Amino acid sequence: MEYKYELHCHTNMVSQCGRLSPCEVTELYKKEGYSGIVITEHYSPLTFGINSYYKPQRLVDFYISSYEEMKKYETEDFSVLFGMELRHYGTGADYLIYGAEPEWLRKQGNLMKLWEKDAYRLMHEAGCLVFQAHPYRSYILRCNPDYIDGIEVYNGKCDAETNFKALQWAIETGKLMSSGSDFHTPDQLAKGGIITNEPIKNNADLVRVLKSRNYKLIKK
Repeated sequence: MEYKYELHCHTNMVSQCGRLSPCEVTELYKKEGYSGIVITEHYSPLTFGINSYYKPQRLVDFYISSYEEMKKYETEDFSVLFGMELRHYGTGADYLIYGAEPEWLRKQGNLMKLWEKDAYRLMHEAGCLVFQAHPYRSYILRCNPDYIDGIEVYNGKCDAETNFKALQWAIETGKLMSSGSDFHTPDQLAKGGIITNEPIKNNADLVRVLKSRNYKLIKK
């Protein structure tokens, strides 16, 4: 049996660019035959505001709220996992974080203040994986490959040439590969993700599967 999982998704509850509620997103993906979704809201100045530098944890409960809401619609056949799309202050790179848990995040300081090397070390200490999202999108800067585990080689919002460049970079560096719809609006539904031969029920399962490379990329 095969299982499909979305690895890059935003909602209107936290991400300003999202257009649908956690409930709406979940129901759409269930209808598309997905077995689960990783919610990766923007952990960035756009979400927390420019004053967040001095008040680092003021809005963390808000950030986690969409995951907690989406979790209400989890079923035996559909998993809801917590993830992040992190951007540091003053940078143009986005990082998809897989394996983080809300309880861990509540204990951290302001992750936007960290530079990529320090963020990578912190994530690894927590058992997380770090992927650079859509590295060849026009306004994105590619990070130092020493401080990532993987690369999003297919992004549902990017064109074929952009995704091909990301794939080539992943091959050259030997990094893990991921695919995600980068879902914000209904027309971006089920454009990406991974297909596995085993169910992913929690973040430990997700990290293990990604490390194993035993999955197929969804590219639509």
